[in-house]
Amino acid sequence: MNLKHKMITLRKLLVASAVACLFATSCTTPKDITYMQGFETGDMQTVKEDSRLTFQPDDRLSICVSSKDMELANVFQLVVSQRQIGQTGSSSSNTMTASYVVSPTGEINFPQLGRLRIEGLTRNQVASMIEGEIIGKGLLKDAIVSVEFMNASIAVLGDVSAPGEYAIDRDNLTILQALSKAGDLNITGDRKNVLVVREESGKEVAYRVDLTNTAELMQSPAYYLRQNDVVYVEPNDYKKRTATNNANTVLTPSFWLSVASFLTTISVLIFK
Repeated sequence: MNLKHKMITLRKLLVASAVACLFATSCTTPKDITYMQGFETGDMQTVKEDSRLTFQPDDRLSICVSSKDMELANVFQLVVSQRQIGQTGSSSSNTMTASYVVSPTGEINFPQLGRLRIEGLTRNQVASMIEGEIIGKGLLKDAIVSVEFMNASIAVLGDVSAPGEYAIDRDNLTILQALSKAGDLNITGDRKNVLVVREESGKEVAYRVDLTNTAELMQSPAYYLRQNDVVYVEPNDYKKRTATNNANTVLTPSFWLSVASFLTTISVLIFK
């Protein structure tokens, strides 16, 4: 091979090596890692409308009625008696406030008031309804009612630091706050395709959420989570590939670095 052909071949190989190295470098550069991209200081974004938790069948709740006259208020408390046996053989009993469970028809059976339909109502709406019933019927003139969820939770699964079931401790819990409870996504979690599965009208409905797209995220029906939602974070493509036996594919950086090294070696031999 004459010198001219050697130089042409050398240039081609060097160009191929450079392209391979650039491709390998781009593969190792993290992409789509940053949440809410483009949301800069001073920017404003419309958020999905307020989404207070509402009661559904099988929800468990506590209801407490207070008044200046607690003896009268106690008739509205649902209590259970616990009997404890001491070491001496004597027994003592105490009471604790019990919880209500929403029936399949969306009702609870409340002391003195009977069956109340609460399905689809928020905590504040249930409290206002019970206060109105008690005061309106002249049972207690200064009733104050507080209502709390007792078993509201969501599940976070997949490529996160601490998957598990987490209690909902507030209304308007966002998907970002839920993911923070699970220790955030691992670096290999796919932030552009988070799945939220929600039961609606007896059917499981799927929502896909892109955590990197601010407008899409904050307008998603799954931005605010509801009780029993399941959040699943898929691993990204790189982690999926490395989880297989044939991990060293043409898309991995190590493969292209090997190609670049091989081409460089060949070019040196040709140039000699």
